[in-house]
Amino acid sequence: MSLADPFQKFQDWFTQQWAIVWGRKIKPESFTWLIGPFGKTDSTGEDFINQLAEDGGLTIQRNTTSQGLIPSIEKLNLSEKDLKKLSAKVIDFYQNTGNYHLNFSVKWNPAFKIFGSLVNILFSNRINQLNIPTGNVGASEQINSEIITLSNPHTGDIVYTFWYRTFKSSGQVLYSGVYTTCILPSGKACVKAIFPLPKGNATVIMSPHVGPKGELQLKSAGKNFGDPGFYFLLNDSKKNFWAQYISSFHDELTVFSRKNKIFAEQTLSLWGLNVLRFNYEIAPKGESG
Repeated sequence: MSLADPFQKFQDWFTQQWAIVWGRKIKPESFTWLIGPFGKTDSTGEDFINQLAEDGGLTIQRNTTSQGLIPSIEKLNLSEKDLKKLSAKVIDFYQNTGNYHLNFSVKWNPAFKIFGSLVNILFSNRINQLNIPTGNVGASEQINSEIITLSNPHTGDIVYTFWYRTFKSSGQVLYSGVYTTCILPSGKACVKAIFPLPKGNATVIMSPHVGPKGELQLKSAGKNFGDPGFYFLLNDSKKNFWAQYISSFHDELTVFSRKNKIFAEQTLSLWGLNVLRFNYEIAPKGESG
C-alpha cells in the first residue's frame, strides 16, 4: 500500500492518505489538463509564490492592472452566439482582473459552521490558505485583490497567474490560487483554479455557460473523474502522483452586470446541501464598491 510522506503535520498526512486510499495513481504526462503546482510543507502564501518563481527561474510581476484570470475570453471556446450575448463588463473583469477591487459577504448554513471552524483550526490558519470566515460577514468587508504573474524572463511568456486575495482589515489571506484554463478529456474548455497545499493541491475545474441575461455561469459539478469538479492531488512518500475526485462537492459561480456594476454569487454545496454562499460587489480600482 502506498503511503503519504510521514515527515509532515499529522492532519496533512491523514488527508493525503485518505486521498491515496480512495483516489487513483496517475502519470502527470497523461493528465496535463489536471496537473498544477504543488505546495510545500515549509512555505505558504507569498513565500510559496516567491519559492516557485525561484525554483523555476521565473520573473515575478505584482500589482499589474493589465492582466486577468485568463488572457482571453476566447480560451473558453464559447459559441459565437454566447460570446455576443456575454456581458462586456464581465469579459473585461476576467481579462483585466487586476484593475478591480472586491467587497464581499459570506453566509453559512448553520449546520456546516463547525466544519468550517475545524478546517480553519487544522489547516487554513497554519498554511495561510482558504481562510473562509466562519461567521456571517456583511457586504462591508473589503478584499485586496491582486494579480501576480510568474513569467519566463527570456520569452516573456506567463507561466503562472496567481489571484492573491487578502482581507483589507487584517491582511490575512483569503485565497491564493493559480488560475488558468484547461481542456477536459471530453474536449470541453473550462476554467481551472489551483490552490497549493502541502505536498499537493486542491483543484477546482469549472465548466462555463452563458445565461439568458449575459451572465457567466461557472459550474464544478460532475459525476466521474475527468468531469468538471473538485480534485485533490498529492505526491506520496515515493513521489508518485495521486488524484482523488470529490463528486459530492460542487462550486457554482455566477458573474453578472446590473446597472453598470458587476456582481458575483458563489454557492458551495456538499451532498446536495448548500454549505455557504458568497456575494461579491466588483468595481474598478479608484471607484467605491
